[in-house]
Amino acid sequence: MARGGFAAADGTGGDHGRPHGYGGGRVTISVVVTCLMAASCGLIFGYDIGVSGGVTQMQSFLEKFFPEVLREMEGAKRDAYCKYDNQMLTAFTSSLYIAGMLSSLVASRMTRRVGRQAVMLSGGVLFLAGSGINAAALNIAMLIIGRMLLGFGVGFTAQAAPLYLAETAPAKWRGAFTTAYNFFLVLGTLAATVTNYFTNRIPGWGWRVSLGLAAVPATVVVVGALLVTDTPSSLVMRGDPDKARASLQHIRGADADVGDEFKDIVIAVEEARRNDEGAFERLRGKGYRHYLVMMVAIPTFFDLTGMIVISVFSPVLFRTVGFNSQKAILGSVILSLVNLSSVAVSTFVVDRAGRRFLFLVGGIAMMLCQVAVAWMLAEHLGRHHATAMAKNYAYGVLALTCMYTFSFGLSWGPLKWVVPSEIYPVEIRSAGQAMTIAIALTLSFAQTQVFITLLCAMKYSIFVFYAGWVLAMTVFMAALLPETKGVPLEAMRSVWAKHWYWRRFVRDAKQDSQVNWL
Repeated sequence: MARGGFAAADGTGGDHGRPHGYGGGRVTISVVVTCLMAASCGLIFGYDIGVSGGVTQMQSFLEKFFPEVLREMEGAKRDAYCKYDNQMLTAFTSSLYIAGMLSSLVASRMTRRVGRQAVMLSGGVLFLAGSGINAAALNIAMLIIGRMLLGFGVGFTAQAAPLYLAETAPAKWRGAFTTAYNFFLVLGTLAATVTNYFTNRIPGWGWRVSLGLAAVPATVVVVGALLVTDTPSSLVMRGDPDKARASLQHIRGADADVGDEFKDIVIAVEEARRNDEGAFERLRGKGYRHYLVMMVAIPTFFDLTGMIVISVFSPVLFRTVGFNSQKAILGSVILSLVNLSSVAVSTFVVDRAGRRFLFLVGGIAMMLCQVAVAWMLAEHLGRHHATAMAKNYAYGVLALTCMYTFSFGLSWGPLKWVVPSEIYPVEIRSAGQAMTIAIALTLSFAQTQVFITLLCAMKYSIFVFYAGWVLAMTVFMAALLPETKGVPLEAMRSVWAKHWYWRRFVRDAKQDSQVNWL
């Protein structure tokens, strides 16, 4: 959004219709603080991912709500892969994702009508309410209700925060700023796994502390949302251009020349209004075919990396291969630290190496790690009715899972948030982000609900299944995703117009001026 674009839709802008650079594209303290506050929305999603997997294998939690799981675990000759195969137990985890899916679709309209900032605030409040209900739960029904409120909060913030970051950050560093959402997500996961490590030692009610402390990141989100203004694009869209220009001037710096950038924002919004037939209806048109494909492909492939179930169920996986409860949670802490370090690396390289390079390198490494884990499990777990692996092989699984997690955190982890938030034009940006989040959360619901059953049925082959999908998605990204690093949001159509395949759908006279800019 911050470095170029086209000066006017009719080609009459500066430089005789040729796009020009913006004067306010540098990184300022205001843009850093504003983006960090918005990115903190990732904390609540990350905390939930980290806390749910650890809680579901805590002795005190299982005794309170799922004693049948404990009885089955204690049964003789229990299949090593099937220790936690209980549909109600997995429903505790998966209910959040179906609620998140529904709320993200509602949030699409809300972000257009009330703005990104208001939706982030609403999400934080809902998550805060859900954390209280879960901490005080007396039965499974209260757990599920609390989880659904958490899901509503996640759906709202996951839809609004990446859009906020993409529309606020300078184009040259948009990838790094949008990656901050994923950084906070992983930070939330780390906080949750560390919390689980200590609360697991509290007999009887340690799980209540883990679930209740979700109120801390929720409070951070609520306070952060109260302290930021809405994005310039959102303010223009809602008919407040004066406030939008003031917001843009604030985040770009008091001495920055924001005239050209603001003009392009206004033009993009006016173009969207002139063709305002409905964002979802518009997606069915040929000119939006590439957006629709990416809208479906990116969240689908993201979930089929298998990382969501590794993140949620890593303590269960480590218990499966033979670690005790405390060591299993410690393994999750290690994974979270690895993930955090890889996201930090990605933040520094995403705007230098580009999106495509990280997708390809990360995909190849993830695939190799999954094949290696499958081989190790096939050779050393479950043979001769053994319910655990030899210790050295169990640590080998941990090491491979760490390598897989680092590769994911370098590529698909942050890019799943970066790419969808930047590729959609303003007229479908809210709807596109909502569909991306809804598809991702729907698949997360399905996977978290069936993963333990699939692990029981497919055993080590589950990792071969995911490796096959990683191969497919890596080929897809190599062939069909254009590079978007450094391209202003208002000029993003041009990268599709130059692509060997998508140009047949998107080239028109107005986009020719954008192609010239590149």
